[in-house]
Amino acid sequence: MSDHHTYKKIEVVGSSPKGTDDAIRNALAECSKSLKNIDWFEVIETRGHVVNGEIGHFQVTLKVGFKLEHS
Repeated sequence: MSDHHTYKKIEVVGSSPKGTDDAIRNALAECSKSLKNIDWFEVIETRGHVVNGEIGHFQVTLKVGFKLEHS
């Protein structure tokens, strides 16, 4: 086994009408369908979509880090 690891980060945007936590969870759930070895996430940006003067959706930009296989 290697004594080091190599990681990759990707950027994704999650959304939810319920709130920022739910937007983060939605993004990570989708990422976990196609990515292995997810280790962390960073919230980069938070914004929202306004509909008729009210919040329609919360949008959260994340960087998702995962370990590359065999590293």
